[in-house]
Amino acid sequence: MLRYHTVPVTAFQQNCSIVWCDETNAAAVIDPGGDLPRLKAEIARRALKLEQIWLTHAHIDHAGGTGTLARELGLPIIGPHEGDQFWIDGLPQQSVQFGFPQAEPFAPTRWLHDGDTVQIGRCVLNVRHTPGHTPGHVVFHSPEIGRCFVGDVLFAGSIGRTDFPGGDYDTLIDSISQRLWPMGDDTVFIPGHGPESTFGRERRSNPFVGGT
Repeated sequence: MLRYHTVPVTAFQQNCSIVWCDETNAAAVIDPGGDLPRLKAEIARRALKLEQIWLTHAHIDHAGGTGTLARELGLPIIGPHEGDQFWIDGLPQQSVQFGFPQAEPFAPTRWLHDGDTVQIGRCVLNVRHTPGHTPGHVVFHSPEIGRCFVGDVLFAGSIGRTDFPGGDYDTLIDSISQRLWPMGDDTVFIPGHGPESTFGRERRSNPFVGGT
């Protein structure tokens, strides 16, 4: 069964999630934006074998530590969708703009597309392409445990920003209503920032997407 532990990282308190197969201890890290020593310590404390990096999108707080972690541990970088190539190219500039440690350049080992799957150990997660916050944003859904790692698409009581380059409000709302809601009201989502919630709760009470 899939298990996970979320670690807020960087000054932006971005929810980096460590996910692993409890049968094999094989693990992936979702959105290692920074604070790599802390992430490594959490992985070592659980005696996990980190095998992959998964990215929802390439904003600095989600992807800033990716190049360094991949180089240090020889890890493949899975995702996001190639629509975020320009954000990857701009990570050094993002580092300076937001006061982050200099991000190492990287090239994803594998781009992700709507309907793809990713696997860690014996656990398989479904990939949905969810543009709007960024053009290449993806989410990772585990039907097995009723969880979805949604990056910055949706938050408890809010939605992702659409005023960055490549963002689009209507596209984001469509991604939420057409790609997330069909996963079911009981699905718990892990957002890129802030507390977990369920899709059903957000459909009922989120002022941005309630009733969609």
